[in-house]
Amino acid sequence: METFLLIAPILLFSMVAHEYAHGYAALKQGDNTALMLGRLTWNPVKHIDPVMTILVPLVTFLGSGGHMAFGGAKPVPVNPRLYANFRRGDIIVSLAGVTVNALLAVVFALLVIPSGLLGHAVPAMNNSLAILQKMFMYGIAVNLVLAAFNLLPIPPLDGSHVMKHILPVSWALQYQKISRYGFFILIALLWWGRPVLNLWMAPAFGLADFGMRIVSPFVLMPTWTP
Repeated sequence: METFLLIAPILLFSMVAHEYAHGYAALKQGDNTALMLGRLTWNPVKHIDPVMTILVPLVTFLGSGGHMAFGGAKPVPVNPRLYANFRRGDIIVSLAGVTVNALLAVVFALLVIPSGLLGHAVPAMNNSLAILQKMFMYGIAVNLVLAAFNLLPIPPLDGSHVMKHILPVSWALQYQKISRYGFFILIALLWWGRPVLNLWMAPAFGLADFGMRIVSPFVLMPTWTP
């Protein structure tokens, strides 16, 4: 449970950042729907979905034995018809969330370094900074996993919005019809398609491991055990 308490705020912040990025990108493309509905905000309460933001993280965390916590925020409403250029706008808005998650993974990795240097310079702050570092390390993995998962070409995930613009028009029309089954496909993938999902997520796990090894010399050794 201590581990979940460290992951939960990082996961929530990362999901809110993901949705805010969608809304902000949409605004820049000419769609002010999120802004008008009060969803272009960093207030987490506005982005919380009872199932995806609370239940799913708990279930995935407990179901994985504490090895993984996954979830999602309430999708920011957008109206692609308001984009100055529909195709370009749809792709930009769809990729905005995963781009921010990738950038956050880098930011969290970089934050490990100054916190480690400060901990060595001020030993009295060691334990407090070690807790922050633990959260930063989780932040690396969480954001890379969020980015990779959202790139899956399964409606309504972000990757599906890009895929439909890559496919020939006739194929794209048929492809979009599976959106009504998208949620059930995702559930099936999570519970019975783990080998396929693990293969898709392998680059994210590899990058997370690489990032953690890079900053490992700056990781503080706490006197507590999470």
